[in-house]
Amino acid sequence: MFSIINCLCLYIQYLEKNIQILLQLVIRYVPLRQMAYDELHSPKYQKFKTDKLPTIIKFEKQDYEFLIAYYEWLDDKPFKPIKRRNGRTIPEDIVCPRCNAPHHYLYDNNGGKGEYRCKVCGQCFTSGVNATTPLVLACPYCGKMLQPKKERKHFTIHKCVNSSCSYYLYNLKKLPNDLPADQRHKYKLHYIYREFRYNFFEMDIDSLPDDPSFFKLKFTKNSAHIMGLCLTYHVNLSLSLRKTAQALKDIHNINISHTMVANYAHTAALVIRPFVDHFPYPRSKTFIGDETYIKIRGFVSYVWFIMDAASRSIIGHFVSEDRGAGSCLLAMRRAFGTLKKLPEGFRFIADGYSTYPLAAQQFELREDDPLLFNITPVIGLTNDDAVSKQFRPYKQMIERLNRSFKASYRVTCGFDNYYGARYGVALWTAYYNFLRPHSAMPGRRTLNTIPEFAFADNMPAKWQVLIRLGQETCLRLQQIA
Repeated sequence: MFSIINCLCLYIQYLEKNIQILLQLVIRYVPLRQMAYDELHSPKYQKFKTDKLPTIIKFEKQDYEFLIAYYEWLDDKPFKPIKRRNGRTIPEDIVCPRCNAPHHYLYDNNGGKGEYRCKVCGQCFTSGVNATTPLVLACPYCGKMLQPKKERKHFTIHKCVNSSCSYYLYNLKKLPNDLPADQRHKYKLHYIYREFRYNFFEMDIDSLPDDPSFFKLKFTKNSAHIMGLCLTYHVNLSLSLRKTAQALKDIHNINISHTMVANYAHTAALVIRPFVDHFPYPRSKTFIGDETYIKIRGFVSYVWFIMDAASRSIIGHFVSEDRGAGSCLLAMRRAFGTLKKLPEGFRFIADGYSTYPLAAQQFELREDDPLLFNITPVIGLTNDDAVSKQFRPYKQMIERLNRSFKASYRVTCGFDNYYGARYGVALWTAYYNFLRPHSAMPGRRTLNTIPEFAFADNMPAKWQVLIRLGQETCLRLQQIA
């Protein structure tokens, strides 16, 4: 028996020695090539660069008689019908869907295969198809139509394939001279636009439970004061659910389970969140945005925070499973609220992630009260450019906010589901904006002052005030809806 074990141990040592020799050979003689997506070693590679908006050509009905009269007045000569020299004719029932020009003014655009082009308005259409496309996307540099190339989760990627486009030729000149032709796909050369298939401005971000009795907190065994104690220990002091229940037992001699603490926190979050989201925060000319990661069921998810640089308040937050532009856009919707016009000199400061400029474009395309603003990127951890050096202090503000959030999140060891993550972030946001003493404020007071707090002399009472204000906000929103 011992001889077999000894033989196996010797064989394992022999294999380990051979593996070390092979690793040394690989490290010495097999060079590790540079990763294609490593922007640190390839500064000219800008695959995720967000280009400016395309030219949007809307479909508008016109009158061919008016256009013909205009052309004759402009050129001072008659506008003649098409003379067909190949013997082919256009069916008399075919008319232009844009200007209603008859068949005398229609070209056979593709050799009798059913595509026509109007001489009067220039509209191309197919027989039997009503060409009422709501809009056409054109390249802002060359004016050619963009071609849809790829489908993503929330958007369609359109690309300018014109080889004579000035944008393409300019980027082509910036490539290294010794770059092989088969390596050009690693660099962004053509103009690209991402068209969203969903209208994120019509999504409901203030949904409330249908049952109005949900907001009537009735306590059969405990009281509202005990609920305030649970929130104080769990949110203010960052205690876990079990430690909160243990603290209530040891300090106040209150017998309560950690499940009841979780239920209290969940109910309070749903009630308080509308008040936190709709509170009239003072908004300055500078917003700061960033995202940080959390764990939900062991998988990486993200929390988006947007804060006002002057008041330091969190004016927008959102929990999502990805870092897509849709999640960033929903967080921005909460931050901008009901703003219909931005103040002069407005800035939105974020990191170099391309989702922020992409979300900013959607605010410019919004039909009702469009907002035009640019993203000021603060890239990396070092001040390698003048913009990052100037606005680095603003980026440090939200990085400090992320560290404060992580300090309270760390005790949870991750969330069990998205409902738990959302109520946890909502409660912490309420605590940060209204209950947490801030070193940047005079006398370490809270960021926002509520007059009703004058009658609350302790922290559990202040939580009860927030719950009452949240109930009033919920009722007001239900009446508006």
